[in-house]
Amino acid sequence: MEFPPLYLARGHERRLRGGHLWIYSNEVESGRSPLKAFQPGEQAAVLDHRGKWLAWAYVNPGSLLCARVVSRRREHPLDRSLLVHRLKVALGLRQRHYAEPYYRLLFAESDGLPGLVVDRYGDHLSVQITTAGMEAVREAVVAALEKVLRPAGILLRNDAPVRELEGLERYVEVASGSVPEEVELKENGCRFVASLRSGQKTGWFYDQAANRARLRPWIRGKRVLDLFSYAGAWGVSAVSGGAAEALCVDQSAAALEQAARNAALNGAAQRVRTLRRDAFDAARELRRAGERFDVVVVDPPAFIKRKKDLKEGTLAYRRINEAALSLLERDGLLVTSSCSFHMEETRLLETVQKAARHRDRTLQLLERGQQGPDHPVHPAIPETAYLKTLFFRVLPGF
Repeated sequence: MEFPPLYLARGHERRLRGGHLWIYSNEVESGRSPLKAFQPGEQAAVLDHRGKWLAWAYVNPGSLLCARVVSRRREHPLDRSLLVHRLKVALGLRQRHYAEPYYRLLFAESDGLPGLVVDRYGDHLSVQITTAGMEAVREAVVAALEKVLRPAGILLRNDAPVRELEGLERYVEVASGSVPEEVELKENGCRFVASLRSGQKTGWFYDQAANRARLRPWIRGKRVLDLFSYAGAWGVSAVSGGAAEALCVDQSAAALEQAARNAALNGAAQRVRTLRRDAFDAARELRRAGERFDVVVVDPPAFIKRKKDLKEGTLAYRRINEAALSLLERDGLLVTSSCSFHMEETRLLETVQKAARHRDRTLQLLERGQQGPDHPVHPAIPETAYLKTLFFRVLPGF
């Protein structure tokens, strides 16, 4: 197989030998393999400084993260055959855990295919390609998905801003078959509709499904506030699991319309209300109105997208949790999440504790949650462990 060599500088093969998949531009021996000689997405043979073969990777010379490993077997570069194999391995994991075909089928590096995410909605697939290397084999990706799953339709949701960092255009298009504007999915015994073309990310946040199931034992007969509700997954799931009522708060009218429809789908239309507001503003208004809830769920978008946002983002997490705590009844439950990789669990725990003390409230940590098994963690790549969900009880009389 003829692919150009990508030489690593002395000592920089250690991280790859330890299982990591990323190569940075300052780790390349540029004299022997100048990055400018590569086309974006071109495949290369990764060699150590002595010329010993290490792996196949694809290269993007314009990015600081200039190469991503796709195979450590010399006989298997990135092609349709490898894609089919990796998809079958990923599918095997999901089929062992999920009774029905509603999950993240493929989670990029964690499933051995950097730059590729696939969510499954029964017979339809929502695919997100975020790197030049995976874009270069786009047709092979579609062909592999067709071979392994024979879906009714494949939608390419290639509109993520991160594509611009790779020099890629943003677009949404049907790659195979037909894809309706909305599809139905099932989660924890509930039915939901999701918009694959215009919904957030790939249409649904499967990563919180296990945590939403974890909430069920705590909410029977309770009044629930779902902040940053999107399409009402937490609120509708809570009411379906026995909560007395839920209020879903989001800025998006389209998301709240979907939340109302999801409530109706589950026979809960009379017990789920919606409020179109910024979550911070809504919390202030609800407090002024004297509203109190038994359970408050805080599941915001990432407040910390880059390390330099850590200080400002941490303050945002503290403010929203303070607001949530001010709305909780005595002996209430706070469920708070962060999908920001740079917000480590210990920092989130400390931030919520500071928020509680500012509100003169005492907490017990009851449960810790993370992303579900359809979002497996690559042990050599900490960035793949991004979701933290903490369940706190507010102690009465302390």
